[in-house]
Formats: sequence, C-alpha cells, structure tokens
Amino acid sequence: MGSYKKALQAALREGLRDGPENAIDVCRSKAPEIGRAVAGGGMKIGRTSHRLRNPANEPAPWVKPFLDAYAAGEDNSPWRAVRLDDGAVGYVEPIFVQPLCLKCHGAAIPDGVAEKITQWYPDDQATNFSAGDFRGLFWVTIAPASPDG
Repeated sequence: MGSYKKALQAALREGLRDGPENAIDVCRSKAPEIGRAVAGGGMKIGRTSHRLRNPANEPAPWVKPFLDAYAAGEDNSPWRAVRLDDGAVGYVEPIFVQPLCLKCHGAAIPDGVAEKITQWYPDDQATNFSAGDFRGLFWVTIAPASPDG
C-alpha cells in the first residue's frame, strides 16, 4: 500500500505543478494505472469514498461496512483486514484530506478546476472537505495462494 500511496502523491504533485486542473486528470487516469502497476500476482488496489467523485470507485460490497464505520466515526483504526468469502484477504486503510487535496476537494475550488470536475464528473460529491477530514479508503484484495504454490 505504501508504494501505491507514494506513487499517487508523486503523480499528483507533478500534475499540480502544471495547475490544479491537471491533478484531476492524474486522479482520473493515472491513479488506476498506478494501482495496476503496483499490484500483481493476484493483488488488486484501489480507492473509494462515501462521497464519490468518480462512480468507477464505488465500494465493493466487502468494503462498504468499513467505509460506513470510518465515515460515521465509529472506527479510527489505522487499517483493517478481513478474510473474504472466496479465501482472499481484504485490507483497507483510511484516507484523510491533506492540504494538497483542497484545491480539488475543498470548499473554495477555483473556477477552472470546478469546470473540469463538472466536465468529467457531473454528479461529483467530493467537495467541501477540510484538511484532516476522512476522505475515503484505500483498499487491497490479495487472492488466496494456489494449492500448488
């Protein structure tokens, strides 16, 4: 998970150098690419939220109870893991809003950024956050080991 988060932050910082509008493109296209690049060998990585921007990040059924508990403030664990019905392992880790995130997720979003968000995500729910707010979850699934190896 650490390499995914570091690579995503680095991509966002790089995108922000060319303006906050570019960070939206990073989240939209680079984040899934980074997840696929970091994962492998039966592992999948992604992110979700209780206030989605991208509907493609809808929580998987196994993630939803964790997401609800964190969003309600009922869970403050730094991470959670669970055995899934198919024998895989699921892992979640909370995402908290960093000051860097406020240009796209805060209360005062610049007009150009707001226009780009509306262009890509007309049903966006991921604004009006403050630094430190719970933003969502990173999630990982790890497939069970094969019997022969």
